[in-house]
Amino acid sequence: MTYSVRKVAAANTLEHRVFIEKDGKPISAWHDIPLYANEQQTILNMVVEVPRWSNAKMEISKEETLNPIKQDIKKGKLRFVRNCFPHKGYLWNYGAFPQTWEDPNVTHPETKANGDNDPLDVCEIGELVNKPGDVIQVKVLGVMALLDEGETDWKIIVVNVNDPLAPKLNDVEDVERHLPGLLRATNEWFRIYKIPDGKPENQFAFSGECKNKKYAMDIVRECAEAWEKLVAGKTEKKDLSLANTTLSHSADKTDSSSLNIPAGEDKSPAPIDPSIDKWFYISGAPSS
Repeated sequence: MTYSVRKVAAANTLEHRVFIEKDGKPISAWHDIPLYANEQQTILNMVVEVPRWSNAKMEISKEETLNPIKQDIKKGKLRFVRNCFPHKGYLWNYGAFPQTWEDPNVTHPETKANGDNDPLDVCEIGELVNKPGDVIQVKVLGVMALLDEGETDWKIIVVNVNDPLAPKLNDVEDVERHLPGLLRATNEWFRIYKIPDGKPENQFAFSGECKNKKYAMDIVRECAEAWEKLVAGKTEKKDLSLANTTLSHSADKTDSSSLNIPAGEDKSPAPIDPSIDKWFYISGAPSS
């Protein structure tokens, strides 16, 4: 399937939104894109929220109609991740799996923590830098279990199927073999990235170990089942927007032409504070 984006307002503003379109019509970035890109369920669709090496904390808006990608806001200000030496912004193309949900009502038996109420987070480790709203096909390699403020926040490690290394990357041990240090750096990044903002170091389940592909695919399936219950009305949606254009079994199915989604605009990004490029030196950051 071919998807395109509809940008509203300038990047780096409170009003900026990136809608995903199919055949020129807006669709839900969360609900309308199939999780699996092939019948064998070995290739998955990933929605890119944040390009590698960038700092703006972009994410699918769970509460807004058709779930556009927007920049996260805290206390009325746009959120940017800090640069924790030696890293610049995010280390990977960062995004989410559509049609997944980490149910906050369910406690995972091994992490002993509830889901974080988000679509599954995905770190794509290939060499191409993507853009917000890109829908790319990936294969799953492993998963880390971040414990973020008492919630299980899975991080699925994937690679774009078109990456030159993709044929050699089939499970977590292949990542260390062909991309030495990346998993260690990923663990470090998630542990320390909130420290410059006055937050404590993040913790991991499994002592920070990256679990293998089989374990990761089990998590994907669990979160796909949780999403299915959510859109079918078997789980209370609370303030989540389930509006979609394709799910015949959903009470929230709608026609996007009736939703008054703003027209696309091609505006230059707004300037950002130069302090976003500051490097923070975190004592004791390197992992052993």
